[in-house]
Amino acid sequence: MRLKERHAEIFADPASPIAGNPEGDVTLVQFFDYNCSYCRAAAPIVRQAKDADAGLKLVYKEFPILGSGSRFAAQAALASRKQDKYEEFHSALMGHSGAINESSTLDIAERVGLDVHQLQRDIQDPVVMAAVERNLALGLDLRITGTPSFFVGDEIVRGLVDLQAMQGFIAEARRQVGE
Repeated sequence: MRLKERHAEIFADPASPIAGNPEGDVTLVQFFDYNCSYCRAAAPIVRQAKDADAGLKLVYKEFPILGSGSRFAAQAALASRKQDKYEEFHSALMGHSGAINESSTLDIAERVGLDVHQLQRDIQDPVVMAAVERNLALGLDLRITGTPSFFVGDEIVRGLVDLQAMQGFIAEARRQVGE
């Protein structure tokens, strides 16, 4: 498995937004697509896991595999970091009930208080576009074929899992760190 070889790119890429405890003893990485219904269902589970565990670091990996609307939203989300609104914007995108496309992304951006004109400029930043490309290449190299996909410790969790299962994977990773 390429997990060990690509460990730094998976768990510590500075271009990947983080939430929770930046110095946490366990890191949960999520590859997701804003147009994935399973990712949307996973969003509150991930948030609950993060909120319930003061030692958890969460890393977001934009992985837009479901079309141009997903790619635009991924780039917009990463660009929103320049306005310190990533987590709020990410949650709003995940909470959207319809298709995520350029229009809905910009509507959601305005709703969460982003400067939409600045966001549209920042989306074109080569650094933002390169981060999305790196995530796509990394995911393909790791044989991620669907979303959501999670990495925690040395485990890959493919697909939607409930909170109890998620917390079990986190606890096992924490146990391994303690060994």
